Amino acid sequence: MPVFKTEKLAGMAAMLAGVASFAFMDAGLKLLTAHYPAAEVAALRGLAALPVVFAWALYAGGARQLVQVRWPLHLVRGVLSVVMMITFTFALKELTLARTYALFFVAPLLIAIFSIFMLGEQVRRAQWLAIATGFFGVLVVLNPGTAGYGWAGTLAVLATALCYALSSVLVKIIGRTDSTQSMMFWMTCMLAIGSTAIALPDWQPLRQEHYLIVLGIAFTGAIGQWGITFAFKHAPAASVAPLEYSGLAWVIMIDYFVWTAIPEWHTLAGAAVIIASGLYLLRYESRRA
Repeated sequence: MPVFKTEKLAGMAAMLAGVASFAFMDAGLKLLTAHYPAAEVAALRGLAALPVVFAWALYAGGARQLVQVRWPLHLVRGVLSVVMMITFTFALKELTLARTYALFFVAPLLIAIFSIFMLGEQVRRAQWLAIATGFFGVLVVLNPGTAGYGWAGTLAVLATALCYALSSVLVKIIGRTDSTQSMMFWMTCMLAIGSTAIALPDWQPLRQEHYLIVLGIAFTGAIGQWGITFAFKHAPAASVAPLEYSGLAWVIMIDYFVWTAIPEWHTLAGAAVIIASGLYLLRYESRRA
């Protein structure tokens, strides 16, 4: 007897599991940032994930799909992944998980903007209003005028969101000809190589007590990627994409139990505005489709 009655419910469950796994992976990354440079933590993330992604790519589609690809676009996406991961790990060191996630949720709004210029998509007045409202939510999270509030980390996570948005739009372009497996493998491979090259001059030997954390990052990262991939394959995007915001609940709990950190009111209020704007854009697109 199947656990879920429909593929839609199975996809939604997989999305929730994937988002939760990524939250725990990010917690592992944050633990490592207290002991290693951001570039090294990014490299460890790529190196830990690479064997898993490579094995999955070979199993799912074979080696030929990894060679016959659009190399220039994969290279651009690889560079974006290096910048994205290094800025993200730096932000994790400087900020709480909740604040990092709240600011990162601006990425869907940036994707909508980049889609205009890179994909020729049209954005209606209502969508522009939602985007502007979302950026107002970012200002609420930032709470301008607050001193000593981790502005370096804030700029880093906004750079992460920018790179993620550009990479996501490139996925739509590359995906017209290349497989999902090739996109995942080359992004992970270039992340591992690029971040390792940047981290090498200041590389610190991995402590024995951190082996399990790195293993946990590889494990939760694999589950997270599988969950999200399965979700979008088996359920409508309008049903599963909003569940990505459930990650905020997980990181708030992790912040509290691991670092005894409680999010400030403006972080939650701004996150609510950003999430509402993203959900409106998603609902608007699903009704037009």
